[in-house]
Amino acid sequence: MTTILEKIVATKRVEVAERSALTPIEALKEQAFGLPRPRNFFHAVTRKGTKPLNLIAEVKKASPSAGVIRENFDPVEIARDYAEAGADAISCLTDEKYFQGSLEYLKAIRLAVDLPVLRKDFIIDPYQVWEARVAGADAILLIAECLPINELIDLQILATELNLTTLIEVHDMENLIRVRDRVIGFPHRSYSLLGINNRDLRTFKTDLGTTLRMAELVEDRSVLVSESGIHTAWDVQKLADAGVAAVLVGESLMRSPDIKAKVRELFPPKKG
Repeated sequence: MTTILEKIVATKRVEVAERSALTPIEALKEQAFGLPRPRNFFHAVTRKGTKPLNLIAEVKKASPSAGVIRENFDPVEIARDYAEAGADAISCLTDEKYFQGSLEYLKAIRLAVDLPVLRKDFIIDPYQVWEARVAGADAILLIAECLPINELIDLQILATELNLTTLIEVHDMENLIRVRDRVIGFPHRSYSLLGINNRDLRTFKTDLGTTLRMAELVEDRSVLVSESGIHTAWDVQKLADAGVAAVLVGESLMRSPDIKAKVRELFPPKKG
């Protein structure tokens, strides 16, 4: 049986072929020449701040498992709310078919807020890395479950050459072991983060315990990001106690009628 992840990756291959036929990669490279240097996503996510850990707040309209998450969807307004509420970085879904995202959303967000922005997509080809750079992304997501190790490393090297941070995402122990020593910190330490997705992209079931279990196998947790399934301040504190550096939160923020209030609920001010 084909998994949701396999269907998405198959769609990406078709999309890349179609987009590169319309705008060849050489044209993207020309557009990228002379662009301002990306903002430092790595520093924003790993620096020590006043919160128990840092927040990557996600702009996300829909998902394959949940359908439309937020009907009243204005990506720029949402990003501004995140920035005002104290988020450290923004994640923007750019997949169109399955998540109703867009690269145009990322471009608009990048112009509207000063925070660094992650292109959240299923990146499987160098074309998408150049596309992200031209759109104004400061970081990209690379999902280990989608990529053979050699292709993952090649995409990571290209991203680093373009001064983009890479968030290398894993969900299971096998992929954690596969990337932990060979990929994280390569080719330069300050360009790669390790993400543990609590959502299984094959079934879209979520378990916060995924990070808590797998963190035991991560020696350097200063680059560790926990993704998905984070709904309460207690969830945040548990992850902080496990040494996680940052959380990527999407659905619980997108479902809230008051985004800024929900961020404050997840990250209450320290007492005393």
